[in-house]
Amino acid sequence: MVLLIAGAKKTLSSTVRGIRNKNPGNIRDKGQNTWEGQNGNDGDFAIFISPEFGIRALARLLMNYESLYGLNTVAGIISRYAPSTENNTGAYVSSVASALGVDPDTSFSVVAKLPELVKAIIKHENGQQPYSDDLINTGIDMAVSGFAYA
Repeated sequence: MVLLIAGAKKTLSSTVRGIRNKNPGNIRDKGQNTWEGQNGNDGDFAIFISPEFGIRALARLLMNYESLYGLNTVAGIISRYAPSTENNTGAYVSSVASALGVDPDTSFSVVAKLPELVKAIIKHENGQQPYSDDLINTGIDMAVSGFAYA
């Protein structure tokens, strides 16, 4: 769709932001840190060269939550990832906990549940989860290999 805004033609994509940016976790660009595979931002959110790198960043972030902050429950992870100042965090927690089949306050190994956790976050962030298991696993493998806080 093409719109005329302030005298300039603007093309709007029908693809949701996270999919369009190859950043299915909708990770904000913090400016001081650039993720591996990040090639810009859209003013707020990181843009990656491929969805695998966006999934890698999401997986690394989730692993950091557990290893650096001890967050290993859906309630803890999502409360930090999607704070209530910007999101309906309660609904987000319920959605992810349901997808994982766990109580929101039950501890689990983030690494062991990464595929399910990543898919649930992608679906909640984008209203869809369009990626194959192979693509998800590639992004996670990229994150897990040589994991050191990043």
